[in-house]
Amino acid sequence: MTLSLSGWQKRVLLLLAGIAVLALFALAFTAGRVSAGPSFPSTTSADAGFARDMQVHHNQAVEMSMIVRENVTDETLRAIAYDIALTQQQQAGQMYAWLEEWNLSQSTSQPRMEWMAAGSGEHAGMDMGSGNDGASMLGPDGLMPGMATEEQLDELRAARGEDAERLYLTLMISHHTAGVEMAEAGAELAETDQVRSLATKIQSGQQAEITLMQTMLDAL
Repeated sequence: MTLSLSGWQKRVLLLLAGIAVLALFALAFTAGRVSAGPSFPSTTSADAGFARDMQVHHNQAVEMSMIVRENVTDETLRAIAYDIALTQQQQAGQMYAWLEEWNLSQSTSQPRMEWMAAGSGEHAGMDMGSGNDGASMLGPDGLMPGMATEEQLDELRAARGEDAERLYLTLMISHHTAGVEMAEAGAELAETDQVRSLATKIQSGQQAEITLMQTMLDAL
């Protein structure tokens, strides 16, 4: 038995077929947009590790700078300390915001510096330790390279005048030296332009401050 369709029935079938084709096209387009969405660094990436560890490193520099401003009268050193505190607080805020944007936690169980151990060549271990994992780069007290101990912070809090100036400059030069090495690794290992850009800025800025602080320390 042959089914005979009228003209309007044929037109309805053609319309329905067209709608089905359009629906399939829209579905494929939507799927393509979802798959092409923003790609963020993983929690074990160098980008995330740099953002977490450099925040901690920066926060101590801010703390030391605010301590010394209260304990010295030398206006040049007070201005340098204020600039370091302001700059590193702002940069720490940037890194905090990145982790929020990437939907990553601000801290993890991953050992500090582990992201640097994953590097290659010059930055594998970054000359901060002879081992090949993050833990080997840390001090016996678990602190990252360049960071002052609680005893040293207490000593800085108690110091006054030139003693405070000398101790601050000594601690901050060591702190910056390690920070520069971390920034070098960040600039090399990071996947995102924003991390590489900030790491390069930190590297050049802190190297210039090391030169200035060493000159002041030598004068003392």
